[in-house]
Amino acid sequence: MAAGDELPAPAAPEVAAAAEEEDLVEILEEGTGRLDIARYVDHVRDLAAGAIATFEGTTRDAFEGRRVVELRYEAYAAMARRRLAAILREARASHSLRRLAVAHRLGAVPASEASVFVAASAVHRADAMEACRYVIDEVKASVPIWKKEVYDDGEVWKENREFLDRVAADGAVTASPAAATAKAKSGGCCGSKVRVLES
Repeated sequence: MAAGDELPAPAAPEVAAAAEEEDLVEILEEGTGRLDIARYVDHVRDLAAGAIATFEGTTRDAFEGRRVVELRYEAYAAMARRRLAAILREARASHSLRRLAVAHRLGAVPASEASVFVAASAVHRADAMEACRYVIDEVKASVPIWKKEVYDDGEVWKENREFLDRVAADGAVTASPAAATAKAKSGGCCGSKVRVLES
């Protein structure tokens, strides 16, 4: 920010609420195909925005010397959508943003394809870039979506570093995807992830 520049004034509650209603949150069920990246970028486009920042998380083809065939994602979708919407509200509370979009695929995601996408628009680039980083870090730390890495010689459930950092900080207990889903459906909290032994 240059000398003499003013910080943007906080949006009025009704303006913030209208902006939140325009945010796009999607969980794509298995078999619905690839993420429509252009659609999410177009969604956040805004005449008042001087910047659009994005993050695209893709399946890499190798991990620690093993060939990765695909990632498989499972989720408690209703809770995941609610948590994603909450994360976008949190991003808005910390950054001056115009529009936001977040999408995550479920099921198999082959190497080189996107599993998660975040887009943010803002008047200034710093807000858009920092909001993108915040959203993806929170997705990895707290959304009830679980990832299995499938290799050409086996598979393993993987936990995210952001989740492990949160667990270490909070002293939380992890559970299997099935146990976390059952807990969530019975009114418990979200975010439990665990590494399961390879099969």
